[in-house]
Amino acid sequence: MGLLSKKDANLILDPLADNNPITIQVLGICSALAITAELKASVVMALSVLFVLSMGNVVISLLRNVIPSKIRIIVQLVVVAALVIIVDQVLKAFAYELSKTLSVFVGLIITNCIIMGRFEAFALGNTPGKAFLDGIGNALGYGIILVIVGFFRELLGSGTLFGFKVLGDPVTKTGLYSIGYENNGFMIIPPAALIVVGIIIWVQRSRNRELIEEA
Repeated sequence: MGLLSKKDANLILDPLADNNPITIQVLGICSALAITAELKASVVMALSVLFVLSMGNVVISLLRNVIPSKIRIIVQLVVVAALVIIVDQVLKAFAYELSKTLSVFVGLIITNCIIMGRFEAFALGNTPGKAFLDGIGNALGYGIILVIVGFFRELLGSGTLFGFKVLGDPVTKTGLYSIGYENNGFMIIPPAALIVVGIIIWVQRSRNRELIEEA
């Protein structure tokens, strides 16, 4: 972060931990429940939100002085919808099977409260450069949680990571399965994501007493 001032660096660093959009602001929980059964889907969703939020923040910041206040929400929705369409088309062109897995959830990025929240709370009142850093920081904070949840859900629920068998083969009983290990089917259903997110919140707040006091 040597190229950035401390204040600008905090725009990226704060959402990674002490102001995380999922674990602290409790935003974007729906996608954390819906698409984190597989690590690959979690990573792709995180990258999609990174593109939409960072670019969307810049566009809204550039337009902030010409958007009539009465239609600002409509303008924001049009901007995010256009960016989501780009993401959806790129996925269909280069990762069609994965785009089918994510299906409707990519479209629902449009209603992701993290994105609309950053447009309203930050992009409308700051320069494009700062808005870009804010978008990067909040998208990374969101993405980190998705990747962590996806990692544990796929590993414990399916015994795989990115589709590769890492614990052995449950059919031929190799690896951990040779000593009686069984995949935890509960981990691949949405309620498991709430448990993993809850554990992350507990760990985070146990390490920072100020977060407990703020809560």
